[in-house]
Amino acid sequence: MVETPALRPKSDKAGPFTLPNLLTYGRILAVPAIILTYYLQDDLGRWLSLAIFIAASVTDFFDGYLARAWQMQSSIGRMLDPIADKLLVATSLMLLVSDNTIGGWSLLAAIVILTREISVSGLREFLAELRVSVPVTRLAKWKTTLQMVAIGFLLAGTAGDKVFSNLTIMGSDIGIVSYIGLLLLWISALVTLYTGYDYFRAGIRHLLSEDS
Repeated sequence: MVETPALRPKSDKAGPFTLPNLLTYGRILAVPAIILTYYLQDDLGRWLSLAIFIAASVTDFFDGYLARAWQMQSSIGRMLDPIADKLLVATSLMLLVSDNTIGGWSLLAAIVILTREISVSGLREFLAELRVSVPVTRLAKWKTTLQMVAIGFLLAGTAGDKVFSNLTIMGSDIGIVSYIGLLLLWISALVTLYTGYDYFRAGIRHLLSEDS
């Protein structure tokens, strides 16, 4: 008995308006929406920003998954997907810095994350000219997930802190949601450092082989 394959959309040449690409476009459009809602400067603005951010983060999984499952991978999708991710993370971090949700020593964690993203993007662009592909590692995917979760907690921030009792650390009361967000931000920054080193080690290996 011959099994009938499951029906699924299939395209030999994926166009710019496939569902995976539309999800990517939506993630880019979510960036100005997060900015507008965040600047409402009240608890409602925080929750709206968080909701939009979560919806955008979920599309990050589904656009790649559907593109592979439905064989709808396209050049524009491959180009815009990492750009959308970096816009979402960088904009959210800058918003959180602007109102001191991320401040003091935690600024270093945000700087590490942004510096790594810019540096690795530059490395990928250079290696692309040499026709060298640097695949995304599993740890790098976990890094992105950690960043998204940390930013989600921090976007909720003071609004989320009002829902739960404060923590008392060294005699100071600290909002538990903000505390978890900052803790996860530091963890993701450390993972970011390692994955950045991993990418540059691979990149330097290719550069040395080119010059030898």
